[in-house]
Amino acid sequence: MTEDRAGEDDGGAAQARNETAAERADRNWSELLQELRVAQTGVQLLTAFLLSLPFQQRFAALEHEQRWLYLAVVALSVGATGVLVMPVSIHRAVFRHREKEALVRVASRVAQAGLALLALAVAGAIALIFDVVEGRVAGVTAGTATFTLLVILWAIVPAAVRLRGRRDVGR
Repeated sequence: MTEDRAGEDDGGAAQARNETAAERADRNWSELLQELRVAQTGVQLLTAFLLSLPFQQRFAALEHEQRWLYLAVVALSVGATGVLVMPVSIHRAVFRHREKEALVRVASRVAQAGLALLALAVAGAIALIFDVVEGRVAGVTAGTATFTLLVILWAIVPAAVRLRGRRDVGR
């Protein structure tokens, strides 16, 4: 058995591909970068949108709690941006030091943390929008529903697919 980019058993997929450990690390790094590009685009758009809000006329009408929620969402979004770009910075630090496998392992965990921050930021943004438009109860409900949906889509479904794949390999 071989290990995947998170340092976990890949069910022999690397052997089936007939690739060396270095080739597998290169492939995993390329795949991870593609995944990060998708997430980075979303978080950068969200951050840009959030940063433009204080310059809108209606922003001054936000209640105290809504302003604090806004600031928390901005902090989460900026945090997600930083965390999702972090693997590139790590790559620069270990470039040409033959640390690709460690890079991929760390970057995979960092990407998961970035997605968690992004889920919180998106849910918070939805909560703020619903709060402003329809009130506090609608905001809390929409934010909670959004976060729940993202946890299902970004964590539970992928875990179920992975578990199913492991079962299929064992047959």
